[in-house]
Amino acid sequence: MAPKIHLVRHAQGYHNLSTANHDMPDPSLTPLGESQCRHLAQLFPYHSDIDLLVASPIRRTLYTAIRAFPAELEKGMKVIALPEIQETSDLPCDTGSDVAILRDEFADKPVDLDLVVKGWDSKAGKWAATSTAIENRAREARVWLRGRAEENIAVVTHGGFLHFLTEDWTDSRRFEGTGWANCEYRSYRFSDDALDTNASMIETAESRARRRGTEKPLTKTERIELKETAIKTWTNAGYQQAEGKV
Repeated sequence: MAPKIHLVRHAQGYHNLSTANHDMPDPSLTPLGESQCRHLAQLFPYHSDIDLLVASPIRRTLYTAIRAFPAELEKGMKVIALPEIQETSDLPCDTGSDVAILRDEFADKPVDLDLVVKGWDSKAGKWAATSTAIENRAREARVWLRGRAEENIAVVTHGGFLHFLTEDWTDSRRFEGTGWANCEYRSYRFSDDALDTNASMIETAESRARRRGTEKPLTKTERIELKETAIKTWTNAGYQQAEGKV
């Protein structure tokens, strides 16, 4: 059976304080962000179930995973850094650090960087900030997660990317470039369709009820319309590259 996925947006980073801070390269967590991690560590109800931790290799997501899941790390788990789930834009704040820098910074921390290849931070080719490239990376990530043998996986990633990963564009303008609050978590199952090469994810009823009550999910047409509107808005705001301008 495919694993259950618990998706988490990272805690507050310095780039979240103002748009001027978007020029900060690979910023870390603010003091409030550190506090948010401690709160999530206490609030998250599935610690005893988690058997794999995954995070984007960007510093704020790695540190969120380390700070918010101490119980899992105490069991000997490491945070697997997965470059496909990096943030969507090519702004300095959303561009990761060279893998050599990460290896030096996290040498004494429980982080596995084996999947982080040279050039992952290039924002070119596979790693480009276009909707097509991001959608392909999101699909790769879903397929990789679906194929894991673990039963419950916690994944720490970014507000913009989470919309591509879940293909859910509801409230995508609620915050700056996302509908997810810092340290918000939601839980998902994969589609039961064995022939689904897209590895579609469906939010669990419990997760959806926790944040949306009895509100009905959007139709496929409504989701597509929301996606198109969000991508256009993000492109105009500079959070994504226009197609053909890579």
